[in-house]
Amino acid sequence: MFRRTYLALTAAAVMAGPSFAGGHSKDIVDTAVEAGSFSTLVAAVQAAGLVDTLKGEGPFTVFAPTDEAFAALPEGTVETLLMPENKDQLTAILTYHVVPGKVMSSDLSNNMMATTAQGTDVTIMTEGGVTVNGANVVTADIEASNGVIHVIDAVILPE
Repeated sequence: MFRRTYLALTAAAVMAGPSFAGGHSKDIVDTAVEAGSFSTLVAAVQAAGLVDTLKGEGPFTVFAPTDEAFAALPEGTVETLLMPENKDQLTAILTYHVVPGKVMSSDLSNNMMATTAQGTDVTIMTEGGVTVNGANVVTADIEASNGVIHVIDAVILPE
């Protein structure tokens, strides 16, 4: 459930981009779909069954990898994760990109720990640019009706 939410949120964040930042009348999933650069994330959220969760009340903070971030994974990884028999693993990865609550960039501090919907923590660094477990935040604070999306340049994986 959390994985779906994460994918949907990530997709919504990337797709929305700065153009939806002010209006935020759409939820995380719809924002990602409209952005156009989160098709892999949206597909993953759908495969994990997290769409309804990410369209839910929230609020959610989604660290959304772009299509390019997914493409940088080893060949065949995305296809394997999207297989029905790997739904649990996909869900764990997606929910690792979601933090319950609305965390704006102004709320961040260096070496901050945030507990993900997956249940483990990510480390946020703010010196020399914002990173989440080493992934760079390339666009921050894309607001949606049920949370916020921060676009990242890599897929982060739980241990």
